[in-house]
Amino acid sequence: MLAVLAVAVAFDLSRLSPLQGAWFDTCERLVPRPVATTPVTIVAIDDRSLAAIGRWPWPRSLVAELVRRIASFSPGAIGLDIVMPEPDPLSPEHALAHVDADAALRERIAALPSNDAQLAAALRSAPAVLAMVGALAPTSQALRAAPILAGDAHGDAAAIERAKARLTSYPSALSSLALLTNAARGWGLISAEDTQGVVRQMPLVANVNGTLVPGLAVEMWRVALGARALRLSVEQGVVRGVEIGRDSFRTEADGSARPWFSGRRPERFVSALDVLNGTADGDLLRRSFVLIGVTGLALGDYVWTPVAKMPGVEVHAQVLENMSERTFLARPPAAPFVEAAALLVAGGLLVALMPGWPVRYGALAAAACVLAFGALSYAAFRHQRLLFDAATPAVGLALLFATLLALQLAASTRHRKALQRVLQREREEAARVAGELQAARRVQLETLPRADGLRDPRVELAAAMEPALEVGGDLYDFYLLDEERLFFMLGDVSGKGLAASIFMAVSKALCKSTMLRAEDADLGLLLSRANAEVGRDNPAAFFVTVFAAVLDLRTGMLDYCNAGQENPWRRDTSDGTLTRLAGGGGPPLCVVDDFAYRSVRLQLQPGELVCVVSDGVTEANDAGGAMYGAARVATVLARVSTAAQAIDALRDDVNRFAAGALPSDDRTVLVLVWRGP
Repeated sequence: MLAVLAVAVAFDLSRLSPLQGAWFDTCERLVPRPVATTPVTIVAIDDRSLAAIGRWPWPRSLVAELVRRIASFSPGAIGLDIVMPEPDPLSPEHALAHVDADAALRERIAALPSNDAQLAAALRSAPAVLAMVGALAPTSQALRAAPILAGDAHGDAAAIERAKARLTSYPSALSSLALLTNAARGWGLISAEDTQGVVRQMPLVANVNGTLVPGLAVEMWRVALGARALRLSVEQGVVRGVEIGRDSFRTEADGSARPWFSGRRPERFVSALDVLNGTADGDLLRRSFVLIGVTGLALGDYVWTPVAKMPGVEVHAQVLENMSERTFLARPPAAPFVEAAALLVAGGLLVALMPGWPVRYGALAAAACVLAFGALSYAAFRHQRLLFDAATPAVGLALLFATLLALQLAASTRHRKALQRVLQREREEAARVAGELQAARRVQLETLPRADGLRDPRVELAAAMEPALEVGGDLYDFYLLDEERLFFMLGDVSGKGLAASIFMAVSKALCKSTMLRAEDADLGLLLSRANAEVGRDNPAAFFVTVFAAVLDLRTGMLDYCNAGQENPWRRDTSDGTLTRLAGGGGPPLCVVDDFAYRSVRLQLQPGELVCVVSDGVTEANDAGGAMYGAARVATVLARVSTAAQAIDALRDDVNRFAAGALPSDDRTVLVLVWRGP
């Protein structure tokens, strides 16, 4: 069910239902377009004008006078939202067509200029744009339109033809008389689709029987700019916009745009009667665009928009305002896929989580998802003027939730007791495993030697190990070989967790056994023997990095050998400088059989500090993935004076750096300070 709903949304089938349009209308009603100033004035042939002058249609000589008076204020373009396909029946040459009159009277009347000629003269002297309407049947009138050049970025003629085929199409168009049409400077289409009875989109460019025709607002813009042609921008076989001079306006694939409607604004209108009487505010008629339209209640073509019912001429005014302010709404081409993905994610969460949740949690989750759809869609509209459909995914999610709820309620009684038994067993098993791991951790830590057991004033030693998991694979050890020599080591088994901890215990025991059996032998030789012992029974192919050293407590002579471990730090007592103990190196234990390790001898001065750390310290990560690094270790060691202080300072600094990030490896530190003989 979820897949079917998602596919339907992805193919934008919701545009066929009233849900999508209703949601977009709701967004526009909640946030109508603010209007501070408008570049458009509507000269309205309103009820007041009709009452004073007479019924519509007026003689075209009167319309001509109206055009001349408007043109005297030099607007950028004058658009007539009126189609006049037939000769004026009130013109003098038609007045006596059905009346008997003498020849002299007929000659005098015939000598008078016709109303259509007067209107044509007025149109010729003004930046006038006439309207045309799309017709479903062929007409006898010749179509006239400004040239529209279609251009593709790759020069693909086939892509241009595909784009033209997707434009809003009409078999023909009904326009005004040829006399009037030829006198005008522009010709624009005023037809618009009213999906579910609401005008939401206006064509900026349409296809009339193979000829590209601009919308009325676009043509008025062209005339106001004095441009000779328009340009249709095509990309990958889809219309992306229309260009007028240096101005460009994005469109839908069908050549239409979605105006962001405002409410009705009285300041857009001026009565035709006031214009003819000379009492109209001249500043209103000096605006960039003037539209002439019939708004009389019984005659005007009132249409519903998302925000209010208004005259059709006001819709064209709003399109011009949107063009001026660049505020057209846009539905991104990827919007259906985004909506389908949102439905899939939210629905998938419900499908995955509801069987294990109480019904109230599922209802809250579904409600939260619906609210999230609405909030995100509303935010995209308010801040970016982008149209995302929240209603259809919300209804789909509600249907899915109802289905899941029915299934869950049907199965809950049957499975409740079985689930409770399974849950109880799982809890008991988890508690048992957790208890065993805690016991293993306690045993592991108790096998490590304690620094307070080494009571010798000649040396100060401190060590600490923090497993990354319940148990770890790091190890350290120290003990007196005799009254004058102290052995200490730090190691790290590859990996972590239970298996590494077991191998750690075995390695620690074997190393200690090797040292105590031949305590007078060379340290390198002893480490070679330990390599053989540890690697003898190692089917899992673990390896161990080890730093081992023997300190002569009388003289401060330090013999050490490093098998793949991080080079320790040494702090000089004279100037506090930090150096790394290099040399005496070799591969980790269990990597190369029979490797001959060689020790290095170093003379310590009283008060000198030696610090050995596992790579879990230097490679500790913070939440962003950055590593702690050796430089931070050196910084901490430079400001401590005792071994215990060094342990505490390093632990605190690493924890502060990690800032709660999960440890990736065990962290072990061993610090030794030789106090002198």
